[in-house]
Amino acid sequence: MSSPSELESSPVPFSELGLSAAVMKAVESVGYESPSPIQAATIPPLLAGRDVLGQAQTGTGKTAAFALPILSRLHASGQNSSKAPRALVLAPTRELAIQVAEAFQSYASHIKDFHVLPIYGGQGYGPQLAALRRGVDVVVGTPGRVMDHLKRGTLSLKNLEWMVLDEADEMLRMGFIEDVEWIFENTPPRRQVALFSATMPAAIRRIAKTHLRDAEEVTIKNKTSTAINIRQRYWIVGGGMGKLDALTRLLEAEPFDAMLVFARTKKATDELAEKLTARGYACAALNGDIPQQQRERTVARLKNKQLDIIVATDVAARGLDVERISHVINFDIPHDTESYVHRIGRTGRAGRAGDAILFVTMREKRLFKAIEHATRQPIEPMDLPTAAEVNEQRMVRFKQRIGETIESESLDYFRTLVEEYRRANDVELVDMAAALAFMAQGDDAPLGAAGKASPVPMHSDGPGFGTANDKPRSKKPRGSDSDLETFRIEVGHQHGVEPRNIVGAIANEAGVDSKDIGRIDIRDDHSMVDLPQGMPPEIFSHLKTVWVANRQLAISRVEGAFPAPAPGRRTQPPAAKRKAGKKPKGGKKSGKPKK
Repeated sequence: MSSPSELESSPVPFSELGLSAAVMKAVESVGYESPSPIQAATIPPLLAGRDVLGQAQTGTGKTAAFALPILSRLHASGQNSSKAPRALVLAPTRELAIQVAEAFQSYASHIKDFHVLPIYGGQGYGPQLAALRRGVDVVVGTPGRVMDHLKRGTLSLKNLEWMVLDEADEMLRMGFIEDVEWIFENTPPRRQVALFSATMPAAIRRIAKTHLRDAEEVTIKNKTSTAINIRQRYWIVGGGMGKLDALTRLLEAEPFDAMLVFARTKKATDELAEKLTARGYACAALNGDIPQQQRERTVARLKNKQLDIIVATDVAARGLDVERISHVINFDIPHDTESYVHRIGRTGRAGRAGDAILFVTMREKRLFKAIEHATRQPIEPMDLPTAAEVNEQRMVRFKQRIGETIESESLDYFRTLVEEYRRANDVELVDMAAALAFMAQGDDAPLGAAGKASPVPMHSDGPGFGTANDKPRSKKPRGSDSDLETFRIEVGHQHGVEPRNIVGAIANEAGVDSKDIGRIDIRDDHSMVDLPQGMPPEIFSHLKTVWVANRQLAISRVEGAFPAPAPGRRTQPPAAKRKAGKKPKGGKKSGKPKK
């Protein structure tokens, strides 16, 4: 394997790389002007028939780096006389397989009788078998489905000339390496191999050493792990504002074309997409439980501007390539730094500017620091838009709608109707326009009424829980208990819980300022805690599932109970008695807190 070359810029234009005329026409038609560093470094050796080991981050143009030389050589050698494919590309996910297949089809637009087939799990075998029987030039597939076809005898690799591993480190992470090894062993010994990976762990190096011959090793030296055209910001969750309200504010005030919102679980994507849809946004969920055909339709709707927001799990972090995605919101922080890089790589594509925003809770600060270190790029702190800024954007959009309607719609009938009303009721036109504007906004908060109503849906008027109104909350003195209510949580002394554990969990998960949390009375198998009145239903439901001291809080309201007269007193027994599992002195048998 030859020594690696490190490139930071593209030294030559596409026209000097040696691509075929048909492929160059396609390159020009899609608007490519100059190759990216990975393309400039890998296309010449691939055209010369050499194996290539390429290391570059996602979003750097790796697909064109192997697709363009394969198509050029395939076109130069004439039509495929056999129905068996001449090139096989392995991709870790269905989304990436579809994306790569679409790229091949686009680059082959001037090659006659070219056929590419994506094969992946989640799609019926029927269409794949029919296409394989008709004959294809390139197969792009996930390792599991490729293995299935090879074992069934429905896919033949006897004429294979090129093999590509795309996102090899992701295949390793997803447990596909053994499948990849098996596929390698069932390919002809004389085939050209290109292996691309964002990182080079030992297992990937071993595969390269075993299956690549005298490979040209190319490492794209990036100053950062993420594209420099992506602006990265973060917001610390808390201060009385929940994540859903924060996201809604951003949607109201942050100009965006299309947005990809990442949640950690499938259930969370469905719930968040449903809530955003209810708030009037064109939104859909994308996760592994959604049938493949529906997932493809969802991505197509985003491309066609029928959707503006997709809420996704990491299943869409790779392979989802939609140019109009201007913003990526990490609603839930990813579990690892690599996932973060792949997530935000969905924006800022093809040299465009992009924005990535990360929501971070206090308990996630260590992971956030690891992410910031991995990106080698500062992630800026950000303040949420104020109510005044949100209202300003609402008014701007309202005025734009007026202008667009005047320019694009036929208004003769309505002019007549308005004039008839004006004459009959002797009303000023400006008063009529104001009344019509008020009617047109429906149930939305009044425009410009930051001090009267929230410009985004409010969770609660109670103290302690987030609202969109930026006016300071009027609070009764701390000695007052009328703005607090008592809750029971199913964790106590026998579980080893301490007041700080309870305060931290509630402050982080409910967005309650710790100073607004009243008395905490830790008992043997449960605890009592006084919290601000008006807890939103969604926060109440969420707190039921929050884990503290290896127990779910399972929070419930204590009917008829009143807070203790000294909010903020947090009790626990002396250490010796706590170890013995005894109740604190003066502990009551009943579930009601001491008054």
